[in-house]
Amino acid sequence: MTGGEIAALIAAIAFLILVFFIVRVLVQVTRIMREVQSTVAEASRTVTTVTGDVDALSQEVEGLLSKANVLLDDVNGKVADLDPVFTAAGDLGTSLSDVNTAARDLTSRLSSLGDLTTRTTSAGKVGASAFKLYRNYRQKHRKAAPETPTEE
Repeated sequence: MTGGEIAALIAAIAFLILVFFIVRVLVQVTRIMREVQSTVAEASRTVTTVTGDVDALSQEVEGLLSKANVLLDDVNGKVADLDPVFTAAGDLGTSLSDVNTAARDLTSRLSSLGDLTTRTTSAGKVGASAFKLYRNYRQKHRKAAPETPTEE
């Protein structure tokens, strides 16, 4: 064997080893490609299923939102109907406060009038006594008299 033949033999063996490793790599790449292909097919089926579920869900949500809007419109109408009630209640509270203030003013004036009658001369005492007699008379007759309905 000559030097050229040995070099050719070494080159052939190296080429054979290179082809062997390239075949191994190609087999692994083919296996990986099959797995990728099955994964893509599974992802495609999953996306199709999810898309169908999302479509059904969106239709249900749309119906639910429609019903919620109708309910909200109904509640808003009823709240608008109740606004005059709250306004009237506020006015009634204001009126009661005014009546309470007027009653306090009247009480304080009568109290100060009572203080004046006790400090006055005998004529003032007679007037106060007459007022007490009249009030007692009125209370007795009010209890004895039957109540009559008032006209409105």
